[in-house]
Amino acid sequence: MDDIFGDSIERLFAQIVTPAAIRAIEEGASIDALWQALEDSGFLDALVPESSGGAGLTLAQVFPLFLSAGRHAIPVPFAQTMLARAWLHHVRAPIPKGPITIAAFGMRSGENSISGSAVSFGRTAQWVLADLGSQIVLLPTRGADLESELIADPASLDVAMRWKGPRAANGISGETHPCAKLAEISAVCHASLIAGAADKALALTLDYAGQRTQFGKPIGKFQAVQSQISIMAERTWAARMAAQMACNSTNWWPRPLLAAVGKSRASEAAAVIADIAHAVHGALGITQEYDLQLYTRRLRQWRLAAGNETYWAGRIGEALLRKTSSSALAFICSELSAERL
Repeated sequence: MDDIFGDSIERLFAQIVTPAAIRAIEEGASIDALWQALEDSGFLDALVPESSGGAGLTLAQVFPLFLSAGRHAIPVPFAQTMLARAWLHHVRAPIPKGPITIAAFGMRSGENSISGSAVSFGRTAQWVLADLGSQIVLLPTRGADLESELIADPASLDVAMRWKGPRAANGISGETHPCAKLAEISAVCHASLIAGAADKALALTLDYAGQRTQFGKPIGKFQAVQSQISIMAERTWAARMAAQMACNSTNWWPRPLLAAVGKSRASEAAAVIADIAHAVHGALGITQEYDLQLYTRRLRQWRLAAGNETYWAGRIGEALLRKTSSSALAFICSELSAERL
């Protein structure tokens, strides 16, 4: 099953999500052609039940799609839209056309405005499914004020947003599954994207270490470089295993504690992987012309999106402390096992 979906989406992304396309979109080019290709692929409704025109897949089954999206540093909210469509269908709300991003953190609601800081993919989304605490709203990005100056990276797709006017959107009502929280949904999404981008950064680093020579031999032959790359490879595979565990669900929504483990472990690995990739590449790695920065910038942004490792580690600790009659080992075996579904 992994190969069927993974191979199909890899071929599609290789054609439409090229480094040139990413750079163009980061500079303000239209996403219309890219998004239409994704719509035509049918993958966006993969988590929607078959009875409603989707494929009825589980979160575990679409993990290869999320991983591939990260590996290609996709500049549109592909994985977020898949999950948002499943969530909207679940609460019987209309599903709009166009890319939907999820803002589970950093949203504020006032009398006459709604605002959010560092909304992931805010520059390329047409809709924001936002958790305001007391209610969840679906906000159109058209008409929102974008405050990109608050973001350090001028090419970032994350942006601060503000909707002005009396009640910019109506809340979405509906009975939701207690596990289908936007925070956990966004966490598994970004954990998977991190795992994919880490895989690409490792591949670029291995390739460079095998080609770049110093003192008559490839730098990958030096023990110091090998040691760094071994740490990078260990963190890359740890992030992948954690993300896959977070997506290990027989439904379209994740188990909350597995989502916490996945995002915590993937975020912790992201900065280390990006640092080692640039250390091995030297100055070349930070140039705009070289592709590495497309993936390492995403690693750092996705590390912070939907809660960093400190936040999610705290959530796991709180759950452990509530189990006063359970040891840490028993807690791990009973609550954090991917086999317990």
